[in-house]
Amino acid sequence: MESIRTTCQACHCECGVFVQKENGKIIGIRGDPDHPFSKGFLCNKAKASIELVYHKDRVRFPLKRVKKGKGSNWRKISWDEALDEIAERLTEIKENHGPEAIATHRGTGPRQSVPSTALLALALGTPNLISTDNHICYAPSFLAECWTYGDSITMELGPDYLNSNCIVVWGGNPLASHPPRGFDILRAVKERGTKLIVVDPRRTTLAAKSDLWLQVRPGTDAALALGMINYIIKKGLQDKKFVSEWCHGFENLEKRVQRYTPEWAEEITWIPADKIKEAARLYVTTKPAVLHHRVALEHSINSIQTLRSLAILIALAGNMDVKGGNFFPHWPEGYVSDFSFVLDRRWRFDKETEQKRIGSSEYPLASGFESTFAYVPSPLSIRAMLYGKPYQLKAIFCAGANPVVNCQNTKMTVEAFKKLDLLVVSEFFMTPTAELADYVLPVAHWLERNEVADASYMNCISARQKVIEPIGDCWDDVKIVMELVKRIPWADKKHLPWKDMREFNDWKIKSMGITFDDLKEKGTVSWPEEYRKYEKKGFRTPTGKVELYSTMFEKCGYDPLPSYREPPESPASSPELMETYPLILITGCRDINYFHSEGRQLKTLRKIRPDPMIEIHSNAAKAEGIKDGDWVWIESPRGDKNRVKLRAKVTPDIHPQVVHAEHAWWFPEKPGPEHGLFESNINVVTSSEHPRDLLACSVPTRGTLCKIYKAKSTAR
Repeated sequence: MESIRTTCQACHCECGVFVQKENGKIIGIRGDPDHPFSKGFLCNKAKASIELVYHKDRVRFPLKRVKKGKGSNWRKISWDEALDEIAERLTEIKENHGPEAIATHRGTGPRQSVPSTALLALALGTPNLISTDNHICYAPSFLAECWTYGDSITMELGPDYLNSNCIVVWGGNPLASHPPRGFDILRAVKERGTKLIVVDPRRTTLAAKSDLWLQVRPGTDAALALGMINYIIKKGLQDKKFVSEWCHGFENLEKRVQRYTPEWAEEITWIPADKIKEAARLYVTTKPAVLHHRVALEHSINSIQTLRSLAILIALAGNMDVKGGNFFPHWPEGYVSDFSFVLDRRWRFDKETEQKRIGSSEYPLASGFESTFAYVPSPLSIRAMLYGKPYQLKAIFCAGANPVVNCQNTKMTVEAFKKLDLLVVSEFFMTPTAELADYVLPVAHWLERNEVADASYMNCISARQKVIEPIGDCWDDVKIVMELVKRIPWADKKHLPWKDMREFNDWKIKSMGITFDDLKEKGTVSWPEEYRKYEKKGFRTPTGKVELYSTMFEKCGYDPLPSYREPPESPASSPELMETYPLILITGCRDINYFHSEGRQLKTLRKIRPDPMIEIHSNAAKAEGIKDGDWVWIESPRGDKNRVKLRAKVTPDIHPQVVHAEHAWWFPEKPGPEHGLFESNINVVTSSEHPRDLLACSVPTRGTLCKIYKAKSTAR
C-alpha cells in the first residue's frame, strides 16, 4: 500500500492529508497530524472524496447538447471537438457584440475556478468576471477593511486565536465552516482561559461555551457595533496612543456615534444595553483581543457599513497587527496566490475597459476601476442576461459554480441562463446549471491534480499532489483555459504563457527559490509572522493610517462614517407584514457535511444529512402545530408568491422569532434538468432585487420575514 501526502480541497480549509492507494486505486484518506494548520483534522467531506472520484454519475468526458428542452440529450465528444467549437462560437459573439458580451462565472470553489476564470477573462478582453456569491461572501468584508486599514484580517486569515486573551466570534460558526480554526478557539479557551464573546441568533457550540452570548436580531449587527463604539469612546476606553498616532478621523467618528447609545442599540438589536456595555468593555480592555466574523454580516443591505464598524472596533482597541490580535497576513516576496489574479493590478484591465464592466457605474468600489476586488455581482449579471441592462450578455464560461442553485431568486436565474447564446460549464456532475449548458466539460478532482495549495491561515503553502491520474478524460480547470485560448486567434495569449500545469505551478513559487517538486518533497513551506508592520510601511490606505473616516468613500460619494440602515422587511420597517410573516428568516449557515450545493449525490453524506432542514424555536413550532421532523412550507414577502418545503428541526437553540433554513438544496436523484431544484431550495423565496447594499450590492438573505406552516404531505 502506498501513502501519499497531499492537501484536501473538499472546502476552503486546505487541510493536510495522507491518501492510501493500493493497486492504483484510492482506498483511504486520513488527516496529517504534522500539518501546521489542520493538525490531523479530517471532516466527512474529505472522507467522501473517494466516493466522489469514482461516482458512477461523474462527468468523465466532454459533452455537447444535442437539443434543448425537457427532452434534451447529450453526445460525448472529444476535447479537440469541444474546444474548437467553443472557440468558434466565442469568436462569432465577440465579432458581433464585442468581448464584453462574453463573461466568465466562478463560484467559491473548491476548485481552480478563481485563477482559471480570471485568466480566461483577461485573454478574451472582457472585464465581466461574474461571481455567484461575492456580493454576500468575502467581497463586502474585503472592500470595507481595505478602505479602512488596507487588507482583510477578520475572517480566517488574520485572527491569532491561540495567543489571544479575548475572542469575539461575530456572525460565524467556524466549527462548521472552518473546523481547524474553530478548534483553535476552543483550545485557547481551554488552555489560556481566553474569554469568548459570541454574537449570533443561534446557540451554536461556541455560543454555548461563551462567557457572553449576544443573541442579536438578524440584520441589525451595525447597530450593535455602533452601540459598542459609542460606549468605548464615551468612557475613554480606546487605545489612545494607537488612535492618536495611527487613526484618521477620530473626531468625526466621535461626533457621529454620539446618538448611537447602547440604549438606542437595545431597542433595535433586542440585546439589553447592559450586555452591550459588558461586551464592549470586555473586548476593549482585555489585551490582546481578536475579532472574527464571517459571511452572516455580509447578507444585508448594510453590509459594508456593518463591516466598517467592526474594523473600527479593532482599531479602537489597539488590536491591530499584534500578537494575539488581528494581524496582517503576508506572503513571501514574489509568491503568486490564487487570489492574486483578482486582487493584483498586474491582472487588471485599463480604466477604459474596466468602465465597461457591468456594475462599474452603480457600484464603483465593488465593480469599478477603483475597486480592490473587482467583480460583477450575480444580481447584475442576471439583469444583463434577462433585460440587456446595461447591455446583453451572450455567452458565459462557468467554472466551480452552480449559480442556478446558489443565486437568489432561483426561477429568475434559470430564465436568465436560458437566454444565453452559449453556456459552457466545467463540472463534476450534471448539476441544474450544467443541465442548461451547451457544453459540459469534465474537470479533475483535487485527488487528480498537482497544484500549490494556499494553506495561508498559518502563513504556509502546501503541495497538493496528484494521487491518481484523472478518471476518464478529466482536465484541470487551468489546463482547460490554456487549451481553449490556444484555439482563439484574437485572444491575448500573454496572460497564459505556460505550456502546461507543471510550468504554471513552478511559476507561482519561482520567486521563492523553489520548484513544485521541491514543495512536494517538503510538503509544506512556512514563514514566521511579523507584527506591527505598519510602523515601517504605514497602512495601505490613502492617508497611510487607519481611516475611521474613509477618504475613498467620501471621494466616491458614499458616507465616510459608519451608520445604521434597517432591513427592508422587519418588525421595525414593516410591522404590518408581521401579521402575515411573523418570523425572521436567515439562511446560508454552513453544514459541515456539505459545501454549498456540492455533495448531494454522495450516499455517505446524504445518510448523515438526508433532507433540507429548517430550524425553528420550540415555541414558534408549537404555535403552528409543527413537530420535530415534520415537512413544512416556507414563504416570504420577497418570494413572489413561491414557497419551498423543508423538514423542521425544532430546537430551543435559536431565537424564538427567528428560523434558519439550510441553503443550496437540490436532488440529483430526481429527473433532470431541474433535479428538484424548485422544491426545497430556499433561494426560490429570496430575492436579488432592490434594496441592496449601496456599495457592494449585498442582499438581505439574513433578516427578511417569512411564514412557516405544516405541509399536509409528509413526503418530499
